[in-house]
Amino acid sequence: MDEYFILIGGGEIKNKETLAIDTAICSLARKLNPDKRPFALFVGTASHDYMPYYNSFHKTYTGALDVKTDVALSVYRTSTDVESKFNKADVIYVGGGDTPFLVEKWGETGYTDYILNAQRRGAIVCGLSAGAICWFDKMFTDSGRDGNHDYRVTKGLGILPGNACPHANLRGEELKNFIEDGESWYCMCDNSALVFRSGSLLGNIGEGEAYILTENGGKPTKTPINKTQL
Repeated sequence: MDEYFILIGGGEIKNKETLAIDTAICSLARKLNPDKRPFALFVGTASHDYMPYYNSFHKTYTGALDVKTDVALSVYRTSTDVESKFNKADVIYVGGGDTPFLVEKWGETGYTDYILNAQRRGAIVCGLSAGAICWFDKMFTDSGRDGNHDYRVTKGLGILPGNACPHANLRGEELKNFIEDGESWYCMCDNSALVFRSGSLLGNIGEGEAYILTENGGKPTKTPINKTQL
């Protein structure tokens, strides 16, 4: 069973900015499960379960793409059977927001295990911004548990090897001040989406640029990530 991560660098779902990527995600879900209407589960931990965010997701995935949706709450959790939602999901979409809070909260709730168990049985794991970079060893973020919003490098979940930066069209130059010699970083611009299948990078399905930034003796170099298809 192939295990997919589709990781989006940024873009406003409420404005349909990532619609081409969202369409590709839903098309893959239908390809993998042709005999059912796909079910997409939204995980809004990084936005502290901000429900208007889920409503925007629902309008796109149900209203525009004809996919059933539900939300898994972790901050204002009301259901004791939330694991069953992950067990039914064909797509798990992790929204953006406060990345260190997401990592901390998932450590308390067991959501990481729920998501990875769902992925092993075939669910596509997607994420935008915080939901894209949380899977890596290191993350470049402007969110901090101290309430400051300065750029920083923090520890991720370590599910995917390597380091990741979202919104690289806005943060890429700033990242150069933090990258250590010999390091490489996946840099995802807005409206780009990296596709990993069973741990291997396939490429970028978005219209935006994605690249690998490598530091070598004070000379950072950019290697473009090629486009791919699902």
